[in-house]
Amino acid sequence: MHNPYVEIFRAPGTKSFSAAGFFARLPIAMAPIGIVAMLSQTHGEYWLAGAVSATFALTNAVISPQISRQVDQLGQRAVLVPTTVVSVIAFGTLIAAANQGWPSWTLFLSALFAATMPSIPAMLRARWTEIFRDRPELNTAFAFESAADELVYIAGASLSVGLAVSLFPEAGLIVSTFFMALGSFAFLVQRSTEPKVRPVDMGTNHRSAIWLRPVQIITLALVFVGSTFATAEVSAVAITKELGQPEAASLVIGVYAIGSFMVGLIIGAINPKLALQRQLLIAVGVLALTALPLLVASSSVWFLAFAVFVSGIAISPVFITAFGLIERRVPESMLTEGVTWVMTGIGIGMALGAFVSGWVVDTYGPSNGFWVSVAASLSAVLIVGMGQQSLTGDRAVAPLPLRQPAE
Repeated sequence: MHNPYVEIFRAPGTKSFSAAGFFARLPIAMAPIGIVAMLSQTHGEYWLAGAVSATFALTNAVISPQISRQVDQLGQRAVLVPTTVVSVIAFGTLIAAANQGWPSWTLFLSALFAATMPSIPAMLRARWTEIFRDRPELNTAFAFESAADELVYIAGASLSVGLAVSLFPEAGLIVSTFFMALGSFAFLVQRSTEPKVRPVDMGTNHRSAIWLRPVQIITLALVFVGSTFATAEVSAVAITKELGQPEAASLVIGVYAIGSFMVGLIIGAINPKLALQRQLLIAVGVLALTALPLLVASSSVWFLAFAVFVSGIAISPVFITAFGLIERRVPESMLTEGVTWVMTGIGIGMALGAFVSGWVVDTYGPSNGFWVSVAASLSAVLIVGMGQQSLTGDRAVAPLPLRQPAE
């Protein structure tokens, strides 16, 4: 029987860079929660732990597209080596500051520099695109990456917290930093699959990929999609606690990711022929539709788990088609930055979703938290629906420079 996932790994070097990239991106899930788990134990103050973690996450969301922009212009190895070194040193300093009781400002400063951690998922997708550009195998590769992202979020956060609780406070962040250093090194030494640097006139001041209409539409839509993730986590924790089974929260959150993981693999194997912008509209439509049962799912843990599982089935299809559209609509010389902007949108959405859903839960009760998911998913449908024309067509032309060079 034909297996499309076997086929994509027949290409030379794909197994090696994919394996290395998996470990290199584990810190995406491990680092933020690892900071919270470490500082909440060493300092006993959750506000401080949350503030330092937010400093890292929000700073990374701001600067990672700029790092990826430099990658498009200079190449992965030239940019990832210094940024990863700075991030590893900063994480080491953060761990030492927590262990030795250094002043609080050192925690924030370390988190600020640790945020130079590059977007490995964007680098991975850029390598797949280099190998399978304009071929149907690329959709399967993106499906695999979306599934791998789900595994990272399932395993990474649990591993980080488990190590910090069972061993010592710094354990989760130490292992996260080790994975980043070792995985990034193994990833970067594989030069044969590194994307070529597309020619860009360095004498002009080219604008960012975020000025491209398709990138704006998809990034904004995924801000709202990302909000549904955090809402599911916050609401699941609140509802299971109200039901007297707080330990069941991990089960509920786990099945949310599992539903997305399974459907993502199926979509990658089927490789639908419908236009990608239509696929994205259908995917966010399903996301909105499956959010509705969550509103009446607070009566039992099992009903909640089932409703959350169903609501997660559209997540991977949204990711697969969104990144596929970025590959099709963004100039080749701006691909890594374009992918990173979309991932930044997801991260911002998760931060906003956690804040808004937390406020709703505190104000109106745990069972009402999922209204945020409904509102966010409907907003994503509206954005993608209104942007259908802009998402249709050939690859976009690079934005005009801000100023023309002197003749």
